[in-house]
Amino acid sequence: MMLWESFKPNRLSPVSTGKRWLSNFSLVLLGAVVARLMVPTGLAAVAIYAQNNQIGLWSHLSVSLWLSVPISVLLFDCLIYWQHRLFHRVPMFWRIHRVHHADPHLDASTGLRFHPIEIALSLAVKMAAVLLLGVPVLAILIFEVLLNASSIFNHSNIKLPIKLDKLLRMFIVTQAMHRIHHSQVVRETDSNFGFNLSIWDKLFGSYIDEAKDSDAGIKLGLKEYSSPQTNTSLMALLLMPFRKKPN
Repeated sequence: MMLWESFKPNRLSPVSTGKRWLSNFSLVLLGAVVARLMVPTGLAAVAIYAQNNQIGLWSHLSVSLWLSVPISVLLFDCLIYWQHRLFHRVPMFWRIHRVHHADPHLDASTGLRFHPIEIALSLAVKMAAVLLLGVPVLAILIFEVLLNASSIFNHSNIKLPIKLDKLLRMFIVTQAMHRIHHSQVVRETDSNFGFNLSIWDKLFGSYIDEAKDSDAGIKLGLKEYSSPQTNTSLMALLLMPFRKKPN
């Protein structure tokens, strides 16, 4: 996706790409460290533990993997959708999640730009769901690949042909659909929460087809964090949840 962006970018970044990437990928590294400290063997190992110890719903149902795996992937995708909505709704969680939204530009790196605390909270939610459902390890592997790949894909700084975008949007979240979610217009920010499948926004009434000012006119990021200093410093991003909004 980064190669695609570099050859045919949709927008030009208002801040230094090098500085943005340094802070964004530093957050990725810190998030990975936090995840490994919480679950050193990974989420798949939690699923194996649940299966071996007959923990969770699937362990008590005679269902084949052909059924339990796709249903589990769908349930987890829906779970992440609602987790995302919750992070917008609850002020304490929004303070953490706004680190992601404060990025004044969207590219593949934004799809991985999350505060380590948000990574930890999301991992805790997924661990609880794995233990509750007894999710097959194959479903976890498929879901984690889909989640990260789709996040990088729909945050990428590219523009698909309109007809292709409309076709794909029937099934998955596209760049144009997700750019609306990163708009500075609050109503648009609080829409299009899906990361992978587009059905959840349509099903639960949070879907917006087009931004008020069209795709080309969307102002990205958060108004209060438009200064480069608030988006190109790793320390500023780490401290953002604990500081008052800048004037």
